[in-house]
Amino acid sequence: MDSADLQSMMMQRIPSLPNKAKRVTEYLLSNMREAAFKSIGEVADELKVSKAQLVRVARVLGFGGYSELKDCLQKAILEQINPAAMLTKAVGMKNELPEKIRQTEQVNIDDTWMQIDTAKVDEFCRMASEARCTAFLGWGISSLVMELAYSRFCVMGLPTTLIKRGSLSLVEQARALPVGSVLVVCEVPSYAIDVTEAVSDVKKNCAAKVITISDSAAAPICRFSDLSFFVSASSPTFGSSIIGPVFLVHILTSSLVVHLGDSAREALEKQAAYLHDERFYHPIFGLKY
Repeated sequence: MDSADLQSMMMQRIPSLPNKAKRVTEYLLSNMREAAFKSIGEVADELKVSKAQLVRVARVLGFGGYSELKDCLQKAILEQINPAAMLTKAVGMKNELPEKIRQTEQVNIDDTWMQIDTAKVDEFCRMASEARCTAFLGWGISSLVMELAYSRFCVMGLPTTLIKRGSLSLVEQARALPVGSVLVVCEVPSYAIDVTEAVSDVKKNCAAKVITISDSAAAPICRFSDLSFFVSASSPTFGSSIIGPVFLVHILTSSLVVHLGDSAREALEKQAAYLHDERFYHPIFGLKY
């Protein structure tokens, strides 16, 4: 059963379900990824129902038990982010694909915007401005998002480092963070085990705060988070999009530069002087960084 069939089946069954079973099914539909990767106990606690109730709902929906339902949810989620499966679908919409991508990315921006909490943005600015060092960690396409954040911190003159795969493992690099650091980590699917291990190690062994950027509260890194931001990262091709995460980083770093005031202005003035060095840039075409 693919994702569309599973959602269609659950929606058709909702009107005939008792109230409690209806609430459980509506939760599963609205929070499919979270439910797919949380334990039965975590889902039961969130819904304030018993594990037995979840098993009964699974059986009413036609599954042998909750574990079978959860397995189906996981397969549906993995199908949504499988690049090969997505390519097969994309081939069928060949001429409409550019417009489909435009629509999807617009939704990603709008959904990300709706999830931005101004109080959390303010807290990000406070944590970053007070940090002894801010480190950025990501893997795969998520690392591109973190490189943008890292480069902006450098331009603002803030103590910062970029953790990426190289001669040292992610865990080894994260472990070297000084006391009083902040670790910012971005992950959209796929979720990497060594990223989770690095964040876990920082939380256990370093006096560092963790800020996470992810597409879902079910992301493994979120359980170590002191401050969480969520983004939309849907894509009709190539698994996950980084447009939503990049949009969020643009907002966070722009808010931070305003928060820093004079200290950021001084750093930007130094950067402006560097931009006028014609060994590196062509001033006639305009100077931006």
